[in-house]
Amino acid sequence: MSETIIALDVGTRRIGVAVGEGTFAFPHTTLARTNVRDDVAAIVAIARERNARTIVVGDPLTLAGERALASEQIDAFVAHLSRVFDGGIERVDERLTTAAAQKALIAADVSRAKRKQVVDQLAAVGILETWLARRPR
Repeated sequence: MSETIIALDVGTRRIGVAVGEGTFAFPHTTLARTNVRDDVAAIVAIARERNARTIVVGDPLTLAGERALASEQIDAFVAHLSRVFDGGIERVDERLTTAAAQKALIAADVSRAKRKQVVDQLAAVGILETWLARRPR
C-alpha cells in the first residue's frame, strides 16, 4: 500500500489542501485561515484522518527563486506545524501554482465564485505533483 501525503498551499486567507497516494494527487479541501494554532490543528487532524506521515508545504519563492517576506511567513507556519505534527514536513517551490490553477479554471469556464472555493486546492495539487515527480522511487 502506498503512503498518503498531504500538500498545503498556505495563503494569508485560505489554505488549500491536497491528498496524494502513489503517484496521484487530488484536491481535498480549503481551510479558511483563523489563527496559526487552529490552522495547524485542522491540518494535523486531516493528516491523522488520512494516516499521512508526510506534509508537503509550498514555498513561495520570488520569480527569481529568492526567498522573500512570504517565505519567512511560511517558515513561521512550518515551525508551528513541526511542533505538533510528528511526521515529516517538506518544502516545495510553489512558484506559479496558483496562477496555473486559476488559468485552468478560467479555461474550464468555472465561475469566479466557484474558482475562489477550489483554486487553493488545485494549487496544493500542483505542489504535491511537483513533490511526487521529484521524489526518488
